[in-house]
Amino acid sequence: MVQLNTKIKRKLRVRRSLKSNNNQRPRLSVFRSSKNIYAQIIDDMNGKTLASASTLEKNNRTEKGSDKKAAEKIGKLIAERSLKAGVNSVIFDRSGYLYHGRVKALADAARNNGLEF
Repeated sequence: MVQLNTKIKRKLRVRRSLKSNNNQRPRLSVFRSSKNIYAQIIDDMNGKTLASASTLEKNNRTEKGSDKKAAEKIGKLIAERSLKAGVNSVIFDRSGYLYHGRVKALADAARNNGLEF
């Protein structure tokens, strides 16, 4: 029997609860590495990415892409891009990460810039 680590268990549990809600809203998925943070608005019904932002983009690069400031910048940017794409309400998928630090900073910045969770 395969043992799953805690992060994968959390990720599967979060994803299962999102699917059980059976919402028609797109999903705001967050991925954070040790050096960067990424966000995508995904339409699961059609399997397409509607908007994305990351600290690796040329105009978003800072000295440090792994701090709360960078996460806030990406949250603001993903909110602007999603509103431009016609999406104003999403489901937040934290991808198994605990809701604090950079993940929370990104979510709060997206909310403050017009995105509804």
